[in-house]
Amino acid sequence: MTRSALPSATHARARAGAGMALAAIVCVQIGIAASVGLFDDVGPEGTAALRLAWAGVILLVLVRPRPSEFSRRGLVASAVLGVVTGALTLCFMAAVARLPLGTASALEFLGPLGVAVARGRGAVKVWPAIAAVGVLLLTEPWHGAADAGGIAFALAAAACWAAYILLTQAVGDEVAGIQGLAVSMPVAGIVALLVARPDPAVALTPHLLLAGIGLAVLLPVIPFALEMLALRRLTATAFGTLMSLEPAVALIVGLVGLHQTPGPGPVVGILFVVVAGIGAQRGGARRSAARPVGDGAEAALARA
Repeated sequence: MTRSALPSATHARARAGAGMALAAIVCVQIGIAASVGLFDDVGPEGTAALRLAWAGVILLVLVRPRPSEFSRRGLVASAVLGVVTGALTLCFMAAVARLPLGTASALEFLGPLGVAVARGRGAVKVWPAIAAVGVLLLTEPWHGAADAGGIAFALAAAACWAAYILLTQAVGDEVAGIQGLAVSMPVAGIVALLVARPDPAVALTPHLLLAGIGLAVLLPVIPFALEMLALRRLTATAFGTLMSLEPAVALIVGLVGLHQTPGPGPVVGILFVVVAGIGAQRGGARRSAARPVGDGAEAALARA
């Protein structure tokens, strides 16, 4: 290969990686929007439980984690990560049941934004200020129209997402490959089932059985595969910047799939959060990581 061909090949890999990352984002948001259709049958908590439980089963079958591959610290970290994943998914589904998808996604994104800002260097204080303006425009407290419970659940999901990122990096430092995810996801499914307690007579009907398995494949199995492939072609900064577009994608999916038409204030608010996310991610790279590729991929699955 000639020297002139090398930049071209690199750019082609980067474009392919960006396409995969964006496809993963769209897949995640479509999966969340599709989950709303099950709320009438099993409620938001039951929907989260079914999705997590089947995702756990799928990953157990595909990965087949071996106890010998884990240190005691790695196994405990994976289990704690599962508890946080369950709480994250339950809180976010409860928020989506009360708020437009774009608003819930933007508020939830404050979690990774906070992590990026905490790790940032230089003039990072501007990004929380921009995000704060976005949150005010999203919630419009002067109208008193936003659902307080939905906002609380979305902010709880944001806190869980921040914890999820830190725990995923800890697991990635202790456990090889995606073995940790194959432990954390079944734990998350068990936690969600214990909290939601869906009626087995309803949850195991052919319709909900197929829907639960289908949603588990749509979110997280397919996005995870896409994100793994994307991270082999992109830097962590580029990947994080693309992930910052998620609230905007959620707004579009909510508009098209759920017919949620936002006002001008929330639209501008989401743009503020996206800009803050992009800025913080570009200055908030992890200072050291044992397994940077695995860490990034698993942390991106925050709503698995």
